[in-house]
Amino acid sequence: MALASAAPARESAAMPELIQDVGHAGDIEQSPERDRGLRFVRRLYPMRIFGLAAGGLAVGSVLHLHQAGPLAWLLLSANALLWPHLAYQWARVAADPARAERRNLILDSAFGGAWIAAMQFNLLPSAVLLAMLSMDKVAAGGWPLLSRSWLGMLAGGAVVWALLGFPVSLDSPMPVVLCSLPLLVGYPLVLSLVTWRLGQAVLRQNRQLEEHNRTDTLTGLPNRQFWRQALEQEFRRFFRHGRPAALMMVDIDHFKPINDRQGHLVGDMVLQEFALELRRGLRAVDIAARYGGDEFAVVMPETGPEGVGQAARRLLGQVRRRAAEPDNDVPYSISLGFAVLDRSHRSPEEWIAAADAALYRAKAAGRNRYSG
Repeated sequence: MALASAAPARESAAMPELIQDVGHAGDIEQSPERDRGLRFVRRLYPMRIFGLAAGGLAVGSVLHLHQAGPLAWLLLSANALLWPHLAYQWARVAADPARAERRNLILDSAFGGAWIAAMQFNLLPSAVLLAMLSMDKVAAGGWPLLSRSWLGMLAGGAVVWALLGFPVSLDSPMPVVLCSLPLLVGYPLVLSLVTWRLGQAVLRQNRQLEEHNRTDTLTGLPNRQFWRQALEQEFRRFFRHGRPAALMMVDIDHFKPINDRQGHLVGDMVLQEFALELRRGLRAVDIAARYGGDEFAVVMPETGPEGVGQAARRLLGQVRRRAAEPDNDVPYSISLGFAVLDRSHRSPEEWIAAADAALYRAKAAGRNRYSG
């Protein structure tokens, strides 16, 4: 018989676990959907314990006021102390834990409605129970769950009220007011904290998803789509404000033979190693990306001919030194071409074409060099 059950934000396939799992040692291997349902159940478990304890205190103060008999106290004790654990076990072993937990939430409301009637609609604790039982249902399942829980609450309240002879006693003396405060004040704070933590988890997950969507999974560099946005931004900045920018295209020499002779795993290692060299050799503001296959592209803001030439020489030197190291089993070289943005480039495509042309000049001249 639940008086109030906290429910965090609506369960989601992507929602990470924020409250430590309780009693999960006995769980067997689960499907992803079942595992998500179990996380939902586990998050509700400690919140239900808190809500029932605080609600039981408020109801108990009214039962004491009305000098209730042993049966009422026995039922209240079972509701406040046993039901959270029974509800948890019921949902945990169910084939669909999330669905079973939603049934538990509706039962919470039905039992809460019964206690509102048993308190003879004592104004303050009844209003608090009604508010808390509505608040957590909205948090857990929105209006669909709230509407079903209201029906359960009305049904539970109507049955008990009829059994008791339709009594009404609205007065809430000070002891009842004081015993209602933990539920009135503490429960919304705890629920808000859990909801905030879930919201922070969603924000972190969205940031991770955004990072994943703009990152090349093999090299960890930005992917071509994100890089293209940076390129177009620098192109617009140049024509609006005259800020210099350079574009560098880099190709790993004879990469296909590396793949053919030593396999794609070795080829992937070469790409990852060169991505590290790019990070070491560039500034923080430079945006390097895997342009496609074994070709890389770098947008360099606030960079003129001298700056991009220094960067090209630095990258060549890094790769040459690495190729000369005794422990390097797969030495490779690179060719670079760059183009400094000027007003003859009428579009980002023309800027890219200019850097590509410089790259092909470096290849035609024997590779392992740069051209601008």
